[in-house]
Amino acid sequence: MRLDSPAFDDDGLIPSRFTCDGEDVSPPLHIDELPTGTVTLVLTMDDPDAPAGTWDHWVAYDIEPLAEIPEAVASLGVAGTNSWGRTGYGGPCPPRGTHRYRFSVYALDTALDWDPGADKAGVLGAIHGHVLDEATLVGYYARG
Repeated sequence: MRLDSPAFDDDGLIPSRFTCDGEDVSPPLHIDELPTGTVTLVLTMDDPDAPAGTWDHWVAYDIEPLAEIPEAVASLGVAGTNSWGRTGYGGPCPPRGTHRYRFSVYALDTALDWDPGADKAGVLGAIHGHVLDEATLVGYYARG
């Protein structure tokens, strides 16, 4: 399985449009080579370089298997809670320096059937043993 974006290269710079300094909308994502038997997807985005520890920017689960997530997606599967305590996408907004942002997608052989608002730790714990494949895309952003 592969995850990429037409907006930025893996290990490339995330355009400011997708950050708190721009329109703060989600970037378009492409998911290729979904494994046979995929029932749902989980998508997370986090910042492992945040000063207080990993900061979760986006959590979504029970996403129907799809090959493309459009830019500025308003709704995606079931919305989980990010580190701001909100649901939905929250773009890069590092306090200082250059930070890494990891977009990760997991293909599952089941659905979670949970209500909205689960956090990333809960979702990742629940998918253990149900992941058929996973892929990660990394982008960088520094406020200037």
